[in-house]
Amino acid sequence: MYLPPQFTEERVPVLHDLIRQHGLAVLVTMGPDGLTADHIPMELDPEPPPLGTLRGHVARANPVWRTAARDVEALAIFQGLDHYVSPAWYPTKRETGKVVPTWNYAVVHAHGPLRIVEEAAWLRRLVEQLTNRFEAGRSHPWQVTDAPEDFIETQLKAIVGLELPLTRLRGKWKVSQNRIASDRAGVVEGLRALDDPASRAMADLVAEADHERRPPR
Repeated sequence: MYLPPQFTEERVPVLHDLIRQHGLAVLVTMGPDGLTADHIPMELDPEPPPLGTLRGHVARANPVWRTAARDVEALAIFQGLDHYVSPAWYPTKRETGKVVPTWNYAVVHAHGPLRIVEEAAWLRRLVEQLTNRFEAGRSHPWQVTDAPEDFIETQLKAIVGLELPLTRLRGKWKVSQNRIASDRAGVVEGLRALDDPASRAMADLVAEADHERRPPR
C-alpha cells in the first residue's frame, strides 16, 4: 500500500479500533492460480502483544484453506469510512482552479502467516465470539444456544478455522491532511451539507485530523 507520511497511522489501539468497528475483512492469499480474495468476518484478539491475532472461518467447501501458500503471509484488509471529495468544496477552486477530485478513506492492512484450525471446540468458541460481537446492541440478541445442539454441531463440521498471528499492521487515514487549512475546512463544510450518516462521519474524521494535524484517533 502506498503510504505517504502525512496519511500514516501507526498507533496500534487506533488500528485495532478500526478492525473492531469494521469487522468484514478481505482476506488475500496466494494460491496455485495466483491471488485469491475471500470476504469473511474476523475476530481480533489483542494477544500476543503488540499486534495481536485475527481469527475467522470459511466454508469447508472453500478451497482456500487447502490451497493458500504457507510460505507467503496472508493479508487481511479492513475498510473503514470512505467518501468522495469534490474539488468544488475547496476555496482554492475559486482562487486558482487548480484542483481535482479525490477520495478520503481509512483502512488497515493486517499481515500474518495463515494457520488452519479444525478443532471443534476452537471453532465453537470463535462462532460464539463472532455472534456475541455482532448481535451486541440488539434488544433480543441471538445466541448460538438458541439453535438445536445437533444442528450447531453439523454446521461446525462444515467450516474450517483460520488464524493470523499478526506480524505487521499498516494504517492509512487519508482525510485531506495534504490540503491547506481553508480547503480542509471546505471539505468539512461540504460533507456536512450532504447531511447523511456517511458524510457526517467523514466530516468528523477530517475535522479531527485538522484539529490534531496528525491522523485522527
